[in-house]
Amino acid sequence: MDALNIIEVDRRLHWQYDEEADVLYIATDAPQPALGMDIGEGVVVRYDEARGEVTGITIIGLRDKMARELEPLTTQENPPCNTDN
Repeated sequence: MDALNIIEVDRRLHWQYDEEADVLYIATDAPQPALGMDIGEGVVVRYDEARGEVTGITIIGLRDKMARELEPLTTQENPPCNTDN
């Protein structure tokens, strides 16, 4: 199996967040044709077969994912107050 280049260090990342759709797009270059591979849980990896490189990632439902992950942290930091004194 050939090596898979994930992201070259010398590339600048570009990103765009669509608030209405709750989707984050991250790319290593300007948008270009690439194969989209759904790797689960609302994450799509964009892969340029000709170059053998990952060219971007799309995260669907980012706001909801963040809220689910942060909810346990906020409830631990701010336990319910006992007001029965």
